[in-house]
Amino acid sequence: MQNTGIFRVYSFKKSSGIWWRWRALPALLVLAVVLIVLLIHGAVPVQAAVPENGSETMLNKMVRGRVLTVEEGTGREEGNPRFEAPQRVTVEITEGPFKGEVYTLENYLSGIMALDIQYRPGDRVILSMDVEDGKITGLFLADLAREGNLTTLTTIFLLLLVVVGGLQGIKGILSLGLIGLGILKILLPGLLRGMDAIWLTVGMITVVTALTLLIIGGLNRKSIAAIIGTVGGVVIAGMVAKFSISAARLTGLGLEEAQMLQFIPQQVQFNYQGLLFAAMVIGALGAIMDMGMSIASAVTEVYRANPGLGVMDLFRSGLNVGRDVIGTMSNTLILAYTGGALPLLLLLMAYEMPLIKMLNMDMIASEIVRALAGSIGIVLAVPLTAMVAGILTKR
Repeated sequence: MQNTGIFRVYSFKKSSGIWWRWRALPALLVLAVVLIVLLIHGAVPVQAAVPENGSETMLNKMVRGRVLTVEEGTGREEGNPRFEAPQRVTVEITEGPFKGEVYTLENYLSGIMALDIQYRPGDRVILSMDVEDGKITGLFLADLAREGNLTTLTTIFLLLLVVVGGLQGIKGILSLGLIGLGILKILLPGLLRGMDAIWLTVGMITVVTALTLLIIGGLNRKSIAAIIGTVGGVVIAGMVAKFSISAARLTGLGLEEAQMLQFIPQQVQFNYQGLLFAAMVIGALGAIMDMGMSIASAVTEVYRANPGLGVMDLFRSGLNVGRDVIGTMSNTLILAYTGGALPLLLLLMAYEMPLIKMLNMDMIASEIVRALAGSIGIVLAVPLTAMVAGILTKR
């Protein structure tokens, strides 16, 4: 490397660490793309094609379509004055064996904002289709097709990771894909098979944390310290969550989605307190992982700048860095959970619910425990990571 003023010119020799990093860039990029494709494939179930012989019946098959024209209704629906007159929506099926076929459907409006969708010409939509003997026997407007907007936003995010983060950004994409695969291919299928939510979650988190930090930091003492600190912080958060769930007698059924799990077709007998534990631990993982890697990196850089420091000196340096980060990291979890519960909090305030009643509701108490357990894990991950990093760095 030659220093020319404020610019540096790198000579990419094979002995240089920079050289092999740039050689590894295309391979990592390809691996990141493969992981994202596998993640998307695992997230979106593949619809079975309509049999060519038309001998089978298919109900509620989802296909994509496009709105061609919309004729707005006026007044109220005839025979049912509680509802507005429906829209007459002409749609074209844009995929599958019925691609290109055009149908006119009625979009009934109830006047309830949460249930109604006003369609416009050009909208991409999802259609629910019933097929019998190779013919469409029922076609309904299911929803707007929002996946195009989500794909655009995801692409921008991934490109920014690569452009701003470079090699580390690509590693971040790999780790993101790995976490997604772990949740979609290990955690969720295991829970639906009735496996123990607590041990399954702890095992998945341990493996995913180790692989993620090794991908980002490489196989070195810094990454090992970050792994130990992160897993330790998550275990502490899990212990606090488990104790608090039992002590406060939280049911795990505070949210409507959890209650609906009692009626799924698989008829799984869930441990709902275990599911609540899993949700709390997974929610805290990202922040604790961030803290673990930050402290381990800080201790490593301090040692490189002053190799004469002892273990306790390195521990104090890591602890001082952690103290500056603890406040913002704890706020991150609490603000994230508050943002998710904002409509509920507004509803409770609008009806002037007494604070004593609000704090003791199952769903509110669960969110408080979730935020505090994760924050405790973040706080205690700091000294644990600093000590482990100090010991490993001096060895």
